Amino acid sequence: MKNFTTVLILISLSDNPQNLCFLFIVFLIIYILTVLINFLIIVFVLTDSQLHTPMYFFLGNLAFIDVSYSSVTAPRMLLDLVTKNHSISLPACTTQVFFFIYLASAELFLLSTMSYDRYIAICHPLHYKQIMSWTVCTQMASGVWVLGFFYSMIHTLFSLRLTFCIPNTIHNFFCDLPHLFQISCNDTFINIVVSLIVGGSFGIGAFGITFLPYIHIFSTILHIQTNHGKLKAFSTCTSHLTVVFIFYGSIIFIYFVPTTSDLFTVNSVVSVTYALINPLLNPLIYSIRNRDLKEAVKRAVHHIYAKY
Repeated sequence: MKNFTTVLILISLSDNPQNLCFLFIVFLIIYILTVLINFLIIVFVLTDSQLHTPMYFFLGNLAFIDVSYSSVTAPRMLLDLVTKNHSISLPACTTQVFFFIYLASAELFLLSTMSYDRYIAICHPLHYKQIMSWTVCTQMASGVWVLGFFYSMIHTLFSLRLTFCIPNTIHNFFCDLPHLFQISCNDTFINIVVSLIVGGSFGIGAFGITFLPYIHIFSTILHIQTNHGKLKAFSTCTSHLTVVFIFYGSIIFIYFVPTTSDLFTVNSVVSVTYALINPLLNPLIYSIRNRDLKEAVKRAVHHIYAKY
């Protein structure tokens, strides 16, 4: 007889109590900074008229995704570090899986949308405002959220057929599909096939929409006569490309590199980067070299000083 269970165990990031205290402080600071910086970007995009453009509209959506995305895993992980109680109920685990996949896939689709926006801005600048109207931008953003919802719902519904037995330890600090497949005590063949078909279809489509426009973008940049013009055009893409490469790199390592005991530490580091650090890096990458955001911050500070 199999010992079925509805309670799963999340693995600890460290067995050393001193390390747990250090990790709690570090991850708490990271989470607070993630929420604060992304929230400020959302506020600036909504309130500063100079940022009412398609590029910043999508950046505001990215900031909201990053706050939500980080909030799916960080509070639970911080609680586990304090209480040392790593058990999680199956409904709570399934809920975490749904929102994690939902927000991760929404970010994937949003990065594709932002790539298309850069393509229109650089390759068709004279028609940019006409093509990327607010109606089109709203429809594209809505499509991102709707596609992410259905993509996550498919995976979550199929995960409900899984049953779990003792041992029931998930080799990660949050619930994710590959780790649930590893500890399931019934056949996961259907789930794996669905993941490959659905994930492959959506993934290849998003990958193509993200990277194919850059062929035309780079071709257009190379035909610009002046070096200053080339650098100016390319600088509008560097932030997006950096975020894309970090995001895709994390996905490839987590979902395509087998999880083994030898690579457990490396997998843990990449999982932390994917779930916690990326949502902090994204706004920093977009802000460091972005003159419009810096000017928005200066205007906000000047307004506050002038008021008081």
